[in-house]
Amino acid sequence: MTKEDGQTVVRLAGHLTGAQVPDLLAACGRVSSPPRVELDELMSADVVGIDALRRIEESGAQLVGLLQYLQFELDTLKRKRL
Repeated sequence: MTKEDGQTVVRLAGHLTGAQVPDLLAACGRVSSPPRVELDELMSADVVGIDALRRIEESGAQLVGLLQYLQFELDTLKRKRL
C-alpha cells in the first residue's frame, strides 16, 4: 500500500484467494477515502477473491487494470446479486 498524489494505492499481484482476502479488506478498510486498487499483475482470483473485489468496488474503490476474464467474472457476480 502506497500513497500517490494523496490517494492510497493498493497493488495486487499473483493469485487472490480466500486466504488473502482478510488482509486485502483490512488494508482497504484502514484508509479514510476509497483506494485505487491496481490489478494489472493479478493473474487469478477464486470466487472469494472476486467477491472481495466486488465488495471493495461497491464501497467506492477504483479497480484498475483487471484482466478481461477476471472483469467478466466480477461482472457476472454483480449481475447475480441484482
